[in-house]
Amino acid sequence: MRVGESGSAGRERVPLELETARLRIRPLVEEDWRGVHAYLSAPGMREFVPEWPETPEETRAFVDQNLAGEARQHALVLRDGDQLVGHVGFHPWFGPQTYEIGWAVAPAHQGRGYATEAALALLAHAFGTLGLHRIVATCQPQNTPSVRVMEKLGLRREAHFRKCMRAPGGGWWDEYLYALLEEDWAAR
Repeated sequence: MRVGESGSAGRERVPLELETARLRIRPLVEEDWRGVHAYLSAPGMREFVPEWPETPEETRAFVDQNLAGEARQHALVLRDGDQLVGHVGFHPWFGPQTYEIGWAVAPAHQGRGYATEAALALLAHAFGTLGLHRIVATCQPQNTPSVRVMEKLGLRREAHFRKCMRAPGGGWWDEYLYALLEEDWAAR
């Protein structure tokens, strides 16, 4: 199936279900809110994405919004035991045939390559199944683990937006924009 040319076309209602050697990417379910809240409440997890939910009520709403309508975030679970270890973002972005990807891995599971493994599965799905043209990902320059993942995936830094986002507590953050085109994915 090819995604349509308009920004709203191709938003499939079929739940995203992917598997890798160690992981499953599946829709978030109502019961996931406690696990999501546990890792998003860990020190440092909201450092670069302060808009992520902070309270139990906000976390329930975060999970619930992915149950109704178009899911933007998806559970990242271990295939062996179905343990929730994080979530991945995968959704249409500005521009035709363009999606954004992102990831959050619980601190206890960081450093094991899960973000890279999950993102590779999303890229294969994006270009191989959905026929997308472009995938983007963003992060602050200080978020070196995400920068490393993006570069490992073959995404190219296309922009460095200076002081473009309001930082918590005042001040401004820079943001990197990385992207990968379908022809670059095919040439790998």
